[in-house]
Amino acid sequence: MSVAAISVVLAAASVVAASTFYSFQVRNQIRLRRTDLLVRLYSTWDTLQFQEAFHKIYWAEFSDLDSMVEAVGGRHVGTYVFTFYDQVGVLLKRGLIDFDLVDDLIGHSVLVMWEKVGPNPLEARARYEPRLYANFELLYHQMKKRSVGHDTI
Repeated sequence: MSVAAISVVLAAASVVAASTFYSFQVRNQIRLRRTDLLVRLYSTWDTLQFQEAFHKIYWAEFSDLDSMVEAVGGRHVGTYVFTFYDQVGVLLKRGLIDFDLVDDLIGHSVLVMWEKVGPNPLEARARYEPRLYANFELLYHQMKKRSVGHDTI
């Protein structure tokens, strides 16, 4: 084999190696960004402010949206919690975060909260905006499927 042929083969091998390395790097960066996004969301979930709002709703006694708002001390408490779960649902629906990681970090709290308040976001949706908290509901249904062993997103 001539020097020129060896040079061409080495150049081609170098391009293949560089492309492969770049592909792995891009894939790894995407995974890291998705994880970072969820960890940032989890840092909100893990704050004292969020936990207080979550537990205020969880332990309150109410029968409908109005009685929930009154029981928890205002609309802002429910809005804070429901919007958080709605945002997670949007990111999950768009494939921007990993479902398994969401399930590991906050999956049970999604189930618990929706089962406590489910009719209230639906009532708010009927009153104010047809898409209000729809992604919170989607997130709940995906977590519910997982909990009973069905396929998920």
